[in-house]
Amino acid sequence: MQKGNKSSFLLKKILAPFRFVFRGIFLVLAKLFRPSARGKTRWIFFFIILLAFSASLIAWPNYLHTPQTFINTQFKKYKYLDQLTIALPNIPFLLGLDLQGGTHLVYRAQVDNIPEAEQDEALSGVRDVIERRVNAFGVSEPIIQTSRGREGWNVVVELAGVKDVNQAIQMIGETPVLEFKEQNIEERSLLPEQQKSLDEENQKTKESVKTILERIKNGETFEALAKEFSQEPSEKENGGYLGFVGARDQRYADLFTLAEKTNVGTFSQEPLQTSLGYSLIQLISKDESEKEVHANHILICYEGASSCTSTLKKEDAFKKIQDLKAEANPEIFSQLAKDNSTEPNAKESGGDLGWFPKGVMVAAFENTVFSQDTGTISEIIESPFGYHIIHKIEERPYIRYEIRRIFWKLKTKEDILPPAEPWKTTGLTGKELKRADVVFDPQTQEAQVSLEFNEDGTKLFAEITKRNVGKPVAIFLDGSPISVPVVNQEITSGDAVIQGGKFGFDAKEAKLLAQRLNAGALPVPVLLISQETIGASLGKDSVNKSMVAGMYGFLFIAIFMIFLYRLPGILAVLTLGLYTLIVVSLFKLFPVTLTLSGISGFILSLGIAVDANVLVFERLREELRNGKTLTGAINDAFRLAWPSIRDGNVSTLFTCLVLSTFGTSLIKGFAITLALGIGTSIFTAMVVTRILLRIVSPWIKNLWLYGVKNTL
Repeated sequence: MQKGNKSSFLLKKILAPFRFVFRGIFLVLAKLFRPSARGKTRWIFFFIILLAFSASLIAWPNYLHTPQTFINTQFKKYKYLDQLTIALPNIPFLLGLDLQGGTHLVYRAQVDNIPEAEQDEALSGVRDVIERRVNAFGVSEPIIQTSRGREGWNVVVELAGVKDVNQAIQMIGETPVLEFKEQNIEERSLLPEQQKSLDEENQKTKESVKTILERIKNGETFEALAKEFSQEPSEKENGGYLGFVGARDQRYADLFTLAEKTNVGTFSQEPLQTSLGYSLIQLISKDESEKEVHANHILICYEGASSCTSTLKKEDAFKKIQDLKAEANPEIFSQLAKDNSTEPNAKESGGDLGWFPKGVMVAAFENTVFSQDTGTISEIIESPFGYHIIHKIEERPYIRYEIRRIFWKLKTKEDILPPAEPWKTTGLTGKELKRADVVFDPQTQEAQVSLEFNEDGTKLFAEITKRNVGKPVAIFLDGSPISVPVVNQEITSGDAVIQGGKFGFDAKEAKLLAQRLNAGALPVPVLLISQETIGASLGKDSVNKSMVAGMYGFLFIAIFMIFLYRLPGILAVLTLGLYTLIVVSLFKLFPVTLTLSGISGFILSLGIAVDANVLVFERLREELRNGKTLTGAINDAFRLAWPSIRDGNVSTLFTCLVLSTFGTSLIKGFAITLALGIGTSIFTAMVVTRILLRIVSPWIKNLWLYGVKNTL
């Protein structure tokens, strides 16, 4: 018997006792979920149960922590399950100012010096600046609004969770600050006292090196001293061991030179000083087993090869390299490379690659050059870059030194001076900017932002652009860059245009930038006229009262539905429970910032949620009184009630859309929660309630339980 057949036979023998079990399970599932109307109903009911479970995990996960802890404890008892844990999601609610507590501020905008036609735009800019300032501090869902009253323009700021009024006021500030800055390339120098301190520290380091060198000469082990004194963390852990260092290791080029002057088994007699610090090395061994070669080559690349700009076809490139191979000899190889090679710098280098060890070139190139004899020209080889012929000029041992090192870092002025600011002020601020507007390029029609400076600003801007041609000049608003355009030429007219860089501005981006520039340029100071701290206790009390109101509302609806519609009323109450779970989960998943008005919208939607059920159940009674069967009456009740349910709920959804678009923050919260409730109620009434009725109707046929006197 072949090995594969034997394995298959053994597998069938092992699974044989389970065949009848699997067949039984399959038959039960096939019967339970057969593709009939009844089977489809069961499938939908199964998904409703799954939806209810998932919604409960999101809405109230705290009640499931005990079984979660128990299951995780059981996992720990088994060897292969001890790393497995169950972590249920715990998404918090986002609470608004009236529930969480926080700070309520009202500012009066001083717009007396601004033309009335421009005041609306100026206030929009101020609102944008305040919002960015608040967002920078991570305040959740801040509300910033502008309104115009009898006494002028006001800016209202609501910060949920911020209890410190002074912090909030400091967060917002008084007037947006607009600055133009240029790159900071000034050389920094130390003060005499700082330079003296730096020199003293480095002198101590130098003395320490001398001390350690004497201890090594007196017989202490290099490795132990490296672990104790080396200031390079990675080397300190392994006793200063660096491994093998070759001449091509640019990082350790100085150490390689020092190793050449040191005998194997000894240490350097004098420390090596570089700009980074001092080094002492111990030369463990010298390796000459590897080779390095000196070669030049001719490359003919073709269309599609890596880094190739040539338009030669592959077959043409091969024909050309064949001709060069036939012509090449060591004397004229360099000139042939200058005249023909497609390597970028071949005209200057003649294809000379210098010295290189193994591991530098691609495999095909490396295998050829290291196997050919010195002074010969290779056969044609192909690499990802094209076709090559190689002239091997010289070969020699590639020397590597195995070393340890003790390193002492020298202090520099960068260790004392704070990090340099990348930008420095130019003296040009928002006071000198008269206006920023959105304009469009007459040729490309791309959106741009035009700047117009006053007389002082024109002079300053001319000086700035003159010394920064080809360099960026950054525009900062409240300490953050909002645009970093590059100066193309000196601008002396006082008018400039900011373009959108490589991809350009769209109209919205250009308008936002102009708005921010004007917010910093226009004299729009804001004066704090009202401040209020809302405590968390008020929010907690409001939440508790709202929850009690919601519970009473749910209870009254449940009693009404059960009393009036009996069995369908009980099913409606179950549906209402699922509706509550789904809506609460949506509040967390979107997420929706809950306010008192939002909670009131949710409580109102509880009543609306049973409205569809009332229409369906009344229609069900009517159909049953007309003598229809229970199944037929259920189907007709939902079909005939749907147009009324659809029209009524869609009109309410349109109302919610209008309120959320044009209303204030309180009205928006009410509209959003009400809309979520209505959308969910349509699903629970038309799908969940119908499925529950279809499930129970074959088992419970007493029409009195459906609100009708007669019995089938």
